[in-house]
Formats: sequence, C-alpha cells, structure tokens
Amino acid sequence: MAEIVLRVRLITGDSLDVAYEETDTPDAGEVAKHAITALADDSGVIRVRHGNRVVALYGRGVAALELAPRGAVL
Repeated sequence: MAEIVLRVRLITGDSLDVAYEETDTPDAGEVAKHAITALADDSGVIRVRHGNRVVALYGRGVAALELAPRGAVL
C-alpha cells in the first residue's frame, strides 16, 4: 500500500492538502501517476482524505497538483 500527499490548487485559487492511497500499488510513483491520469480527464474523480474527512476530488475543479518528496503539511 502506498500513500502520497498532494497539494491541490483549485480553479478558484484556493489550495488544500490531501492524502491519496491505493492499497494494491506498492510504489508511490505509480500512485502519483494514477492520480494524475484520473484527474486529467474532465470527468475524472479520485477519493482522497483531508484531515479526518473523505473527499471526492473532481478533475474539472483542479488547476494544478504539487507533489513534494516529503509531501505537503496536513
């Protein structure tokens, strides 16, 4: 299981830090690739955590993603 932390910039200009994980993928690089591929489509959506909440993040609302080696601050 690999988890990555993304800093998401929304089209409104706001940003938020979310955690995304895939239980069947051990490599964090592959997890990042899957998240970016899913969000690249206008109808793409991924399920992420923001603190204790589960959030559906839709690709059409995302302006940019940032993935740092140590991750964003949650």
